[in-house]
Amino acid sequence: MQKPYDVVIIGSGLGGLECAYILAQEGHKVCVLEKNRQYGGCLQIFSRDKVIFDTGVHYIGGLDKGQNLYQYWNYFGLMDNLKLRKMDEDGFDHISFGDDPTPYKHAMGYSGFEEELIRQFPKEVAGIKKYISKIKEVCQFFPLYNVREKTDHSFDTQYLSINTKDFIAECTQDVLLQNVLAGSNALYAGYADRTPLYVHALVINTYIESSYKCIDGGGQITRHFERSLKSMGCDLFNYAEVKQLHISQGEATSVELKDGRIIEGKQFISNIHPKATMDLVASGIIRKSYRNRMSNLENSISVFTVHIVFKEDSFEYLNYNIYHHGTQDAWSSVNYKKEEWPESFAAFVPADSKSEKYATGMNVMAYMNYSELEKWSNTFNTIPKNRSDRSQEYQDWKIEKAELLIDKLSVKFPNIREKIKSYYTSTPLSFRDYIGTQDGSLYGVRKDYRDPLRTYISPKTKIPNLFLTGQNLNMHGMLGVTVGSIVTCAQFMDNNYLVRKIKAAN
Repeated sequence: MQKPYDVVIIGSGLGGLECAYILAQEGHKVCVLEKNRQYGGCLQIFSRDKVIFDTGVHYIGGLDKGQNLYQYWNYFGLMDNLKLRKMDEDGFDHISFGDDPTPYKHAMGYSGFEEELIRQFPKEVAGIKKYISKIKEVCQFFPLYNVREKTDHSFDTQYLSINTKDFIAECTQDVLLQNVLAGSNALYAGYADRTPLYVHALVINTYIESSYKCIDGGGQITRHFERSLKSMGCDLFNYAEVKQLHISQGEATSVELKDGRIIEGKQFISNIHPKATMDLVASGIIRKSYRNRMSNLENSISVFTVHIVFKEDSFEYLNYNIYHHGTQDAWSSVNYKKEEWPESFAAFVPADSKSEKYATGMNVMAYMNYSELEKWSNTFNTIPKNRSDRSQEYQDWKIEKAELLIDKLSVKFPNIREKIKSYYTSTPLSFRDYIGTQDGSLYGVRKDYRDPLRTYISPKTKIPNLFLTGQNLNMHGMLGVTVGSIVTCAQFMDNNYLVRKIKAAN
């Protein structure tokens, strides 16, 4: 019988892969368990008509040399192995509203960001400067975000309990500028009445510093980790869905897979949703109040996506993203009315090595509530081993929604339909099946400035050798998940020791 692993990691999203790498570097015998075919969680890619589409990694911030994510990923050996394309520095994100043809640009680098906003809003210099100053101040508050050692281990909530929308309104009374500043809030599924300023600041800052697309998809990130982990002696198992976590004398001892295999371990890290983690533990073992807290966490909304394949050399490549709002309210579409869907959309054009002049595809996303698919919620579809018929009604429903979204896209690109070769769709059910959130949530647990500590999740659980990691911990996104992996691994070693190793690698 195989000896127990030092660490068993449930789920192979970026956080799980990064934890595996860190711990393997420190000499631990690690195994990673993935229920689907592909490793990587939101890093998964797929191909249609020879065009590669990302499921979640449409662009990445903080990758200029010396910046925060660069330093972390350089430690992981990633930076020498990624094919990247830097986005337009004079406007990596274009924000637009209704029939207004003006693209309001978010430029790269704080000097460029400030200059571009002042050019478009010359009367709002003071407000723009105040906004930028506060964003920088908030970001400096979080040591690991800045790859910095902790000198004070007390926990201060001063930046956790400020509302983003209210803060922006304090900076400027210009309603259009307020919504331009909030215009890319689909990056974190922003809610006007809930989203904390720290979420907005940490996400926006990293893209302002630098923004890149992965050429030919983010799957290259997963492939790097697969090769690196295997070279360090880690075991990676796909089609390895965990059915139950076995507990003895208050500690986890093994996981039982759906196919009956037992994987023993000394320590366990769950890279899946906290509620899904609690569902692996038999009732009566974990205190009811803790289980209820994890189970009752509210998740962010999901999305419906149309993946467009263009006819050859028909649509010029866009080296920027589009966030289009049907009204001048950048916050409203997350609470859309069903009959008015899609109120807004975000459009991302993948960087393809075949051409820098023409686009091969486009991802167009609009918020969608999981409840719209309730009638098909008992069906599952993960290629190739788990496929159930979702009926012709479901297929017709997807086409109807896709056509509505392409109609909305045509507001920005009037002739786009004649350039489309084919299109494919993904729904909240797709996110549920492939990413593992039970309601297809895009960014996991929804943060709330009104009760910040309830949604600020510790890596420790009530089982002493079971830990959490991933996008639900502190922040989502490539940087948020990476910082979360450091927070989790700090339970196995000194936090500052790990930061020093990361700094030394740079």
